[in-house]
Amino acid sequence: MKKFLRFTGIALVAALLIGGSTLSIRAEETPQMKTGIYIEDIDVSGMTAEEATAAVENYLTKMQTMPVVLRAAQGNEIEVTAADFGMEWSNTDIVEEALSVGTTGNPIARYKELKDLETNGMVYHLEYTFDDALVSQVIQEKCAEFDQHAQNATMERVNGEFVIHEEVAGAVIDEAASVEAIKTALSSAENVSEEGFIIDLVAKVEEPVGKAEDLLLVKDLLGSFTTSYSSSGKARSANVANGAALINGSVIYPGEEYSFYDNVKPFTYDNGYFMAGSYLSGMVVDSMGGGICQVSTTLYNAVLMAELEVTERHNHSMIVTYTQVSGDAAISESAGKDFRFINNTGYPIYIEGITGEDKKITFNIYGVETRDENRTIEYVNEILQVIHPDYEKIIPDAGQGVGYVKVQSAHVGYKAQLWKVVYVDGVEVSREQVNSSSYSMSPRTAVVGINTANPQRQAEIMAAIGTNNIEHVKGVAAALYAQEVAEAAGQ
Repeated sequence: MKKFLRFTGIALVAALLIGGSTLSIRAEETPQMKTGIYIEDIDVSGMTAEEATAAVENYLTKMQTMPVVLRAAQGNEIEVTAADFGMEWSNTDIVEEALSVGTTGNPIARYKELKDLETNGMVYHLEYTFDDALVSQVIQEKCAEFDQHAQNATMERVNGEFVIHEEVAGAVIDEAASVEAIKTALSSAENVSEEGFIIDLVAKVEEPVGKAEDLLLVKDLLGSFTTSYSSSGKARSANVANGAALINGSVIYPGEEYSFYDNVKPFTYDNGYFMAGSYLSGMVVDSMGGGICQVSTTLYNAVLMAELEVTERHNHSMIVTYTQVSGDAAISESAGKDFRFINNTGYPIYIEGITGEDKKITFNIYGVETRDENRTIEYVNEILQVIHPDYEKIIPDAGQGVGYVKVQSAHVGYKAQLWKVVYVDGVEVSREQVNSSSYSMSPRTAVVGINTANPQRQAEIMAAIGTNNIEHVKGVAAALYAQEVAEAAGQ
């Protein structure tokens, strides 16, 4: 009888538990979280699913707006927020999972789960997603400026000798690793303080491309070329000298492409330039940096002699006089014309630019000579067509008074090619076309002033212009100017 009563007592307790649980669930109109359940540090005990979700979303908003300090090298740091990284809550299913605690499984399992909850509590952790593109964007736009880039070894030529300056390794942000570091730090509430998040970006060593030991090999003259600007005025001469100085000392490592324009811009007074003559639409006009094309042309020929790889070169619109036909290299900021070449040797090269009181510009290119001693080269132009101007051009200018005449010489047009000729022991072994050039013909041109208050004089100068004879126009303009002066003196 005692055994039966003992069994009956246990069954009764179980029935009461089941019945009590059933009655409790039926009494609740909306399911609520059991006591002791947390999502992060949010106590969601007694909350419905909607209330718990709202509480978590408020928590997320707080997390998204908290300061995030990103620390880079040298103590540099910037402050953003987690929202800048596209931070979002991803494991939203934990609300339903938390709501189901103590409500599933057999009665014994539910009872045990509730007892564990009462004793130890239960904490659910939030999981987040991030927009990797936004994280990278923050790093690139706000942190990359703190990178300490490696500095290649450099050299300069002093009193005919090379002086070498050692390379310096750099420290730059490892973007991929830093993206992961940011995401990992923001994913754990343990990393946040009252001040927000403080995250150290991951840095990596940036090794310099050029080493001093490489520059020690640079001793041989690979190519040299000189042009004269003795007929140039003060402003143009200054521009030539300035351009040479900006190029002087350039070190180009194997495989690197060199842009002439990038190394001489901008064409401003602050960068050492002045207004001087240059070509524009078949005319010589003053422009900032006029004469810079003689610098690029001189370097172009030195590069050809060094047998470096030319990747961009343009001829002038009209012929120039300081080098042979097809031997020029034009630069035009407005037209996007540049002169570029690649160091196709296996060693660094050094460019020396020299100007002097004799008004000559020279470029010397130094490197490591690997060409055979019995091999020589020369560059020969081939004139395919010559176009002589057979008329004169007169341009009336209402902005100038009667008597003003400015004449520009004619330019012969050419179509030509440049050939590289290779000799071994003085015998030609190859001939290769280097470029093809086309120069426009430009007739002798006069700009003639027609501004006068006297209708008769204006009619006379216009009639003279109509003859299209510059010498006749010069005579008429001189006579009309004398009349204007005499009339002014009589008044």
